[in-house]
Formats: sequence, C-alpha cells, structure tokens
Amino acid sequence: MTQVTQTPAQDSAVPTTPATTPAAPARETSVETIQRELTAFARRARAAAARMHPELSLVSFTILAHLEEQQGCRATDLAAHYLLDKSTVSRQVAALERLGYLERRVDATDHRVQVLHLAPHGVEILAAARVSRLETFEQRLTDWDPADLSRFAAYLVRYNTDAAAHP
Repeated sequence: MTQVTQTPAQDSAVPTTPATTPAAPARETSVETIQRELTAFARRARAAAARMHPELSLVSFTILAHLEEQQGCRATDLAAHYLLDKSTVSRQVAALERLGYLERRVDATDHRVQVLHLAPHGVEILAAARVSRLETFEQRLTDWDPADLSRFAAYLVRYNTDAAAHP
C-alpha cells in the first residue's frame, strides 16, 4: 500500500511505502530527466516556430530579438554571444538581410565597423512572431496555477543564468 506524506520542508507530496522513508529521485535520474525534457522542449520550440512563421526560424527569431534588445550589434558580437563560428553567423545575417529583416549601418565611432540593426520589416515580423509565440505559451499554460508558473519562471531564469555563467 502506497500512501502520500508531506513534511513542512517539502513543496509537494512524496510517495512512500509503510516500510520506507520518503523516496527522493537520485540526482542522476533528475539530471537525466531534465536533459531529456529540455531536448524535447527544444524540438517542440523549433517545430512550433516553423509552423507559426515559416519564414522566421527559431535561430532567426533569436538573432532579431538580440538585435532589438541590444539596439544593434556587430556580427562578431552575435557570434560571441551565441558561441557560434563567425561563418555561421555570417550566413544567417546574409539571409536575414536578403529578406529585409535587418540592415547594416556604419558605426558612428569607427567607420570601418558595420553594425547590424533591425530593418522596419524586421521589427514587424519580430513583433508578429512574439505575439504568436506568447499566445501559444498562454494556451499551453492556461491551466497552470499562478504559483506553479512563478516557480517555473524562476527556475528557468536560474537555469539560464547559470548556463550563461558557465558556457
């Protein structure tokens, strides 16, 4: 017979059997689960991005969002930020430029440097993609308790902060 017990230090109920103490998953099992679920999340994110805006891949979306956030940057800054080879970023930037989503401007302080900025069409497509993606998340999370959402958001921020500090 399995029963559920809860101690004040626990966030949720933990299954136990009469002859055992609360069962906690081993760290290794938890890390494997996190890895598997983040991989599934990434796959779904790429697929959803392709369905919502076929002309704007997840990579393109993140580049445009970064340019918006930074109010422009150099291609070498993008490569460093995303830990990518410069040639990879160069191909992505060239494709986004051909689509009219970004433009190159000469740096005011160093005329040898070109700074990438969102073009007006890039601002529009990024805004539309952001609205569409937020709507999708709202639908997926509609039944979640506000406290669960808050915890989940905090855990994601913590994970991404740690990941950025230890690439």
